[in-house]
Amino acid sequence: MKPKKKNSYKKIKKEKPDNKANDMWTLRLYVAGQTPKALTAFTNLKKICEEQLKGKYSIEVIDLLINPQLGTDDQILALPTLVRKLPVPVRKIIGDLSNTERVLVGLDLLPGS
Repeated sequence: MKPKKKNSYKKIKKEKPDNKANDMWTLRLYVAGQTPKALTAFTNLKKICEEQLKGKYSIEVIDLLINPQLGTDDQILALPTLVRKLPVPVRKIIGDLSNTERVLVGLDLLPGS
C-alpha cells in the first residue's frame, strides 16, 4: 500500500471582499456658474443616478468660474462636462445630459446599440 501524498499547500478559505466600497460611483459635474444648461445637466444627472444607481453614487459639482484650476486635472474643454471617476475607466460626457440613453451608454450602464 502506497502512502498518501500530502498536499504541499493548504486550502485557505478566502472571504469575499466587501464590495460596498467598489460599488460606489464617483461622478464630477463641471459647470460654469448656475446657467440654465448647468442646472439642467445637474437635474438630469440626479434623476439618472436615482433611477440607475439607487444611492450608490456621489456627485461633486465643480464650478469652474469659482475654481478654474480644478478643470485641468480632468482636461475639461467644454461645459457642462460629466466625468465618471469611479468605477474605472474614467469616462466623460459633454452636454446637458438630456439624452438619457446616450448618457447611460456613456456611463457604461447600458450596452451600446
